[in-house]
Amino acid sequence: MLATRREPFAEMHRLSREMNRLFGRYGNGDSSASVALPPINMWEDENHLFVEAELPGLEADKIEVLVQGNQLTLRGKREVPSPSSGTWHRRERSNLQFHRVIELSHDVKQEDLTADYKQGVLVITLPKSEAAKPIRITVNSQ
Repeated sequence: MLATRREPFAEMHRLSREMNRLFGRYGNGDSSASVALPPINMWEDENHLFVEAELPGLEADKIEVLVQGNQLTLRGKREVPSPSSGTWHRRERSNLQFHRVIELSHDVKQEDLTADYKQGVLVITLPKSEAAKPIRITVNSQ
């Protein structure tokens, strides 16, 4: 009987490499724009919804925030300048273009919306509509 040694994680490593190649996760030296979704956090308090998005390296005028009904749309574009001379040793940062639509858990007021961008983090404050705010009901006993 022929004994063969089997590498238990070889298939997982191969699959990981193929997925990275497919989605361009680690860059391939291509200077074309890649499409990515910025990571977000979303939370609420009694009166507001808050959305926080990581957008490092973007200029504020290249970010677009739209609210329509219960949808928030984020769009943006980052262009990484290429050096005019020299030799690339590694190129993992590339141009970035994204378009993300987020369904909000509540309807929001169209006025008093704010979007603040500081140190690569965009914080959007969305006031809840009156209909979305909780109403306390008194329980009567008999």
